This record gives sequence, structure tokens and C-alpha cells, in this order.
Amino acid sequence: MDASKDALSFYTVSLSTSEPDAGMMVESPKRDRTLVFSPSNNGLAIVSNAQESVALTMTLPGATESMFVWTDNTTAFIAVPSVPIAGQASPGGVGGVNISSGAITATLGIPGARFLVPSPDGSKILVISDSANAVTLLDPSLITTGNPLTPISGTFDKPVGAVFSADGSKAYVLNCGPECGGIAASVAVVDMNTSAIQGTAISVPGGATVALLQGTSLFVAGTPSAPANDCSGVTPATAATSCGRLTVVDTVALTPATPVTISDGYHDQMQMGANSQLFVGSRNCTNINISGGEVRGCLSILNTGTGGGVTAPPDNGNVTAIEPIPNRNVVYVCEGGALRIYDTTTDKLQTTPEQPNVVGQAIDVKVVDF
Repeated sequence: MDASKDALSFYTVSLSTSEPDAGMMVESPKRDRTLVFSPSNNGLAIVSNAQESVALTMTLPGATESMFVWTDNTTAFIAVPSVPIAGQASPGGVGGVNISSGAITATLGIPGARFLVPSPDGSKILVISDSANAVTLLDPSLITTGNPLTPISGTFDKPVGAVFSADGSKAYVLNCGPECGGIAASVAVVDMNTSAIQGTAISVPGGATVALLQGTSLFVAGTPSAPANDCSGVTPATAATSCGRLTVVDTVALTPATPVTISDGYHDQMQMGANSQLFVGSRNCTNINISGGEVRGCLSILNTGTGGGVTAPPDNGNVTAIEPIPNRNVVYVCEGGALRIYDTTTDKLQTTPEQPNVVGQAIDVKVVDF
């Protein structure tokens, strides 16, 4: 698709022989290759963006929800929580894969390894194990020369993600808490120099499953347990009886602001679009579709520049991808299996050109070049 004109291309890259249900995609740092994961067969395809064709395929030892290509533009790190590791009582590990040859370059046993978060310069990787209530520091430079794994000391409560500070000196770990079967949602500040939690975790009663750092403001989204998930006071009023929350945490004062009400569900998508429009997406939310009346789904758009409120666009379904288009006032969103294009000047679906009609289910969207 030509993202400068919002025009569908007649050319496609066929993945049918290796990826029966292509889903999550990851771009290499140089944007010359795209990794595509297929959950039905744990297949991984590496697509050459320049040649617009599949360069190689391989099968992972289990499903993954988190992978990225390292700063060398060659090594992909992939978390597989179900992979059995010899000598390790519980399954889980992180694999290193050469995306040029398909060779396995490393296998690191980490029980329950589910999410990977690299530091800005790639020198450190946080491996998050929600089932084990643990976070492990992985140093890629020590994989072949020593012990690359260091447990982060401190107590975690169903950790599901993290965000690094711009200089990489701190990481803000999201404790999902009750939304994931734990006790209390919070943000734990990790000092990367000491590999330990700094002070007391910041309580976030509104829930903490996804976050985005902008300057000193950490935007955190989640869905609290009843009765804290009520939708009272929402403008305009909604027929939904369960709502999520967005909390802004001041990373200097280490204090949370009063939460803002958003769509509910499990939030795992968050991106800042043009004009300071924050897009927050979830799955398994409360869909409202009243004939001639309210329609809303799993997407919320917040004006963080002027505090203009929250928009719940009239669309239904899980939000599985959000991709702002650089240098344009548009954001691409995969919602309910359809590709939607939003205008950040209005927070509404773009009308000119018309919305694209993508064949099949739209699960993920990535900008390859710009």
C-alpha cells in the first residue's frame, strides 16, 4: 500500500505456502526486511522489502508474542514461553536467529519468557515473565563470552511490559496486577545500573498493561476491576457498563494523575499520532452497536495537546495494530479485521480518499519506508 496516497497496490507478497494465517510483523532497524509470524503453525517468514518476496522461512519451537531485530540488523531475538529447555524445570526461553541464514545463534533458558523490551541502544534487553513474576536482564554482548542473564531484583506482580527512558538508564515495568490474576497494578522503576527496582512501585489503580513515554509523561492504560471500571461521567454518555482507564504518570515526581475513562478490554496497543493524538487499542472490549444509535469498540483517541477529551470511534472489534504515518496527519489502525485510516485533525475516519478494502483479515500494519 502506498501510505503517501493511501492507495492499495495491486502487488502482493504471497505467504500462503508457509504462513497460513500471517499475523504479527516486525521491521528490521534498516527496514530492509520484515519478519512475519503465523500463530497456527508457529511459522516465521523473512520478507525482503526491496525484492518484495519471501527470502526464507522457518518454524519456531512454539508460539511467540514478542520479537525484534537487534541493532546489528541480522539477529532476531524471539521469546517463546512454551519451549522446553533441558535442565530447566519450567518451559520458556529466548532464541537468537540469524535472519539472513535462518540459523539459530542462541538459545537462552528463561522460565516463562514472554515479552522482550530492548533498550534504546540495544545494549540491554528486558525479558519479562508474567507467569513467574520475574524480569531478567539480557546482555547480548555476553551471549558468547559469559553469562548474559541477570535477574532484576525486587518484587513484580504479573509484569507484562516495560518502557525505557530515552537514555536507557531506567525502565518502567508494568505490573498488570488484578487484570492478569495478580494483586495490584503499578509501575516499577528499574535502575538499569544496579539491575534493581528503585524505591516503591507507583500505584496505578486504573490498570497497567501498555504504556508510552513522551518526555516526562508516561501514558499507562488498563482496565480496573469492578466497580472501579464504571463508565459514569463519560462524555458523550455510553451504553457500555465497563470502561478502561488511561493514567498519566509523572516520571520526575513519580506520581500518577487522575485517570481518564477510555474503552475497556485488554490494552496492548498505544501510539502517538500527529497533532498530539494518542491512539489506544485493546482486545476483548465491550462493543456497542445500537441500530441508529451509539457504535463504539476497542479504540480510544485522546487529545494530549489541548486536553480536548476522549473519542471512541464508531467501529467494532479488536484493535490489533496502530501505525502513525510519518509526516502526515493520518494513522492506520487494524480493527475488527479491517484496515482503517484516521485523520488526526478530526479523529474521524478519513473520507477522501475512501477507506481501503483489504482482502482478508487485516491483523498488523507497518511502515516499511518513508
